Amino acid sequence: MEGWDGTPDGRPSALTLRRWEHFGRSGAALIWGGEAVAVRHEGRANPNQLLLNEHTRADLARLRETLLRTAPPGVVLGLQLTHSGRFSRPNSRQPEPRILYRHPILDRRLGLPADYPLLTDGDVRGIIEDFHRAARMAWEIGFDFVDIKHCHGYLGHEFLSAYTRSGDYGGSFENRTRFLREVAEGIRAVAPQLELAVRLSAFDTIPYAKSGTPESLEEPIPYRFAFGVNPLNPVEPDVTEPIQFLTSLRELGIRLVNITAGTPYTNPHIQRPALFPPSDGYLPPEDPLVGVARQMEVTRALKSRFPEMIFVGTAYSYLQEFLPYVSQAAVRGGWVDSVGLGRITLSYPELARDVLEGRPLDRKRFCRTFSDCTTGPRNALPSGCYPLDEHYKKSEAGKQLRAIKDAARKS
Repeated sequence: MEGWDGTPDGRPSALTLRRWEHFGRSGAALIWGGEAVAVRHEGRANPNQLLLNEHTRADLARLRETLLRTAPPGVVLGLQLTHSGRFSRPNSRQPEPRILYRHPILDRRLGLPADYPLLTDGDVRGIIEDFHRAARMAWEIGFDFVDIKHCHGYLGHEFLSAYTRSGDYGGSFENRTRFLREVAEGIRAVAPQLELAVRLSAFDTIPYAKSGTPESLEEPIPYRFAFGVNPLNPVEPDVTEPIQFLTSLRELGIRLVNITAGTPYTNPHIQRPALFPPSDGYLPPEDPLVGVARQMEVTRALKSRFPEMIFVGTAYSYLQEFLPYVSQAAVRGGWVDSVGLGRITLSYPELARDVLEGRPLDRKRFCRTFSDCTTGPRNALPSGCYPLDEHYKKSEAGKQLRAIKDAARKS
């Protein structure tokens, strides 16, 4: 859960420190990165995203120490490294996309002209070096692993769907995964003891419109603009290439993988099943339980093919009070090795500790998927649980968010 609450120069704020202190207090023994941290300014998803460079490393070290003060002994702590690519907004709410190929729907949504520049192969190599530098700093700070982010439409994920790109980083599967290999190999050279992980959108779908229906396709089938889909029916997952990708991870010695799906910008019901959409979303076109089951089933299928790898599952928050029981069944059944808790930690950070220590669960703090944690950032406000966390509910940002939602309902 990237928090939208850092400083303009990429340092953690008091809100960021509070959130990471809660992550430690959760009782979880594996903390997957805390949130996405950009490797360069132009690749930030928003002007308040954390940034790892020489100017911010001491602040990121302090953020890590804040978490460790409340975490259980032996906690494994990673840092998710990212470049936001097509969804970069480093200086304001205005998009400043850095794209790898022409996408007939997303280019139109962003208003990109036909001659909008693509990242060159030279640009890509420069970004890869940024990942190497950031990973080296993460190791020196004391993080146990870094996540080479390949999900949710950001740059690493867009490489996987760069079927129409020419050059060294597009077209063939080997070329589309070259970014991963070169990032991983470079990190191993500069920080050989640092463990590597990947958060992967294992399947996608075509972008959805405000009506809650798939965007109309002007391009003919086969659809060549999404990873992990059937190109002849692009609303249907196809794990053929995700299996190839996980094979590549195994060959690179990367054992830790978190399976997610889609992108919050174009198909949030696939990525984060919820009953209530964010302000820029649409009413769910299916029961959100279908979305939870879809992600669980795909993760199960991949885990069965790679039993030696460590899989962390995603999309459980919608289950609410049933989350601990479904999680236990999924782990016992071998569907997944660990269940990841994302947005639910904003409303109920101690959930993992309460479950593991057999305490009564606090029903009033379960995430009800109101999506304010996304609506806030979509309106340049911090991400937090505005309905259930009194700190956010009573804040100035909370007042602004309620006014924005009231205005939207009236219109």
